[in-house]
Amino acid sequence: MKHVLVVVEHRKGQTRKVTYELATEARALADQLGGTAHAIVLGAGAQTLAESLATYPLDVVHVAEDADVDAYLIDPTIDYVEAAARSIGSCAVLVPNTMFGRDVASRLIARLDAGMIADVTGFDVDGERLACIAPKLGGATITTCAFVNCDYAVATVRPNAFSAQTSGSGARIEALQKPPDRTYAMRVESEVEEASGEIGLEEAPVVVSGGRGLGGPEPFTTLLKPLADALGGAVGASRAAADAGWVPYSLQIGQTGKTVSPKLYIAVGISGAIQHKVGMRSAGTIIAVNKDATAPISEFSDLVVAGDAFAIIPELTKLVQT
Repeated sequence: MKHVLVVVEHRKGQTRKVTYELATEARALADQLGGTAHAIVLGAGAQTLAESLATYPLDVVHVAEDADVDAYLIDPTIDYVEAAARSIGSCAVLVPNTMFGRDVASRLIARLDAGMIADVTGFDVDGERLACIAPKLGGATITTCAFVNCDYAVATVRPNAFSAQTSGSGARIEALQKPPDRTYAMRVESEVEEASGEIGLEEAPVVVSGGRGLGGPEPFTTLLKPLADALGGAVGASRAAADAGWVPYSLQIGQTGKTVSPKLYIAVGISGAIQHKVGMRSAGTIIAVNKDATAPISEFSDLVVAGDAFAIIPELTKLVQT
């Protein structure tokens, strides 16, 4: 395969940060493979979003402002992505490793008879051979898996795995034709509100996360959120906090929650069970604030602050704000 296609994820006119990371990486991969870098934007506001991608190093942005994309479940999106991939020819399709991206990828591999590698954090190119680097077994081992004997390859890529760089000279924007003879039945009546937290948490450069040690729901808004806002980050939680009903499950980080890779992860009142470690161990720097300096989280933290979080976090927030 030579070409690369990025599936753009956006919500209510806001493009996810991972889109720009994938656009940058698509250029690097296409150059190594000797092909071209493409993106596809669908639904309301697609034309405007496509123009915003012009400063990124893409060759072509495929666009369709089809109301069916927003009115129905994932099928119209799959139709357009399949059509774009087939028009480009043998290619690697990069999608975000998010709920939306995983939904797209699972259907697309059936349509294209493609191979798929999930939760990718890096790529390796040898001639026209593309391999993906991906953590497995909760991050306990790192694998390198290559695509073989397939014209199309699909990779779901972890947010924050690559840096975004604006170095484009203006991509060509091409309108996609509506796939013929398609009818859809599953309409979108409303969106689940809890899912709206996904964008901020998975892509945040800083995550301030709380656990059972906070004692209740109020500290998540009065203690953690001011610090997260000051650092330009988002608030997360352990499973214990979510199970207690203190925060929605959309904020849960861990083996049964979300996997995050921020530059800075601050764990407040979290013991550090292995289930939580799985969801945040790839963070750049990990700081634990805990009364117990010997808690399991201290074993894999870069810095442990032993003390009362209710005294430490407000003072830290003041310092950051100033």
